[in-house]
Amino acid sequence: MIAVLTFLVLGYSVFILAAIIGWLRYSAPEIPENYKPQTRISLLIAVRNEAENIGHLLRDLAAQRFPKTHFEVIIIDDHSDDGTAEIVRTFMAGSEMDLQLLRLEKGRGEGKKSAIAFGLEHAKGELIVQTDGDCRVQPVWLTLLEYQYVSEGAKFISGPVCLTAEDSLFQNMQVVEFASLIGSGAASMGLGKPNMCNGANLAYEKAAFYAVNGYAGNEKIPSGDDEFLMHKMQAAFPGKVKFLKANAATVYTAACETVSQFMAQRIRWASKWKYYKNPAAQVLALLVFGVNFILPVALIFWLTDRLEGNIFCSFFLLKTTVDFVFLGLILKFFRRTKYLIYILPLQLVYMPYVVLTALAGLAGTYRWKGRTLKNDDGNGS
Repeated sequence: MIAVLTFLVLGYSVFILAAIIGWLRYSAPEIPENYKPQTRISLLIAVRNEAENIGHLLRDLAAQRFPKTHFEVIIIDDHSDDGTAEIVRTFMAGSEMDLQLLRLEKGRGEGKKSAIAFGLEHAKGELIVQTDGDCRVQPVWLTLLEYQYVSEGAKFISGPVCLTAEDSLFQNMQVVEFASLIGSGAASMGLGKPNMCNGANLAYEKAAFYAVNGYAGNEKIPSGDDEFLMHKMQAAFPGKVKFLKANAATVYTAACETVSQFMAQRIRWASKWKYYKNPAAQVLALLVFGVNFILPVALIFWLTDRLEGNIFCSFFLLKTTVDFVFLGLILKFFRRTKYLIYILPLQLVYMPYVVLTALAGLAGTYRWKGRTLKNDDGNGS
């Protein structure tokens, strides 16, 4: 027990220390005052039943400081039945944006990958940008993405995403947990080993998407439109996967309101881990699972007098300390430093949560957006 505990906790701690280095390698881009955008952008937004949210996002997009002559917005409706399409049409009637509404055709599949692939067929831009229908964006979002694309020659850009929360312990802990995922993904890019990103804020070169055959090879896995594509981009264009470390480029989305919504979302994310072909991502997934599995087991050993309490407490303290330092940096970037107080209660629930979602994700079946989804092993592995 002690040997396994030592190996996993020390391995995890080394990873977090490396993540801190990776995070610190990035700095915020400084756009010259006289800079003029050079790239046409196609913004693709796949939506399903987002009537409560899509209007807010459309208003944010209309307020972008990026020249309206240089970007188009394509909404792809994935068979909504709640009035989403009507809201978009109403907005189109009074908007100066180049705004299109497409309905995912029958026979073209369903889900985000099918919707984005369909939207790409209609996109005229050189740079593809994606977000989700329940997100909010800031006025210089597109400008920052386009500038990094031009100034660094990036093929794939992952942007920061932050949760907004009501005043509840459950949602506040989600802010911290989600920040750890975004920070880990950003740090991995800083280390040159991209492992995770979030589809609520990303951009990629359209030509590069087709150069790596897009979603081919994992199109039957409902989740992972963002990360599988990123892994393929890194393999084809080493060093061209970048993180946009700019607070003004942060995309905001609401934390889950209920435990059932939260678990369904995280199981959906976990369901893709076993299909990773990126060695760094595979090792990280196993390490995170391992350390969060072994610590509860060690606690049981301590409570049953099969492990000394000071040994368990030392390893738990080590994990908590490195998490605190890393998350302190990420939450400072998001201007959410006050949420550091939720790290300790999060530690107590995070261990069983990771194990449960990882095991549930292996089944490959889950509910999302009113659908029962299942990974197709025959086509996705």
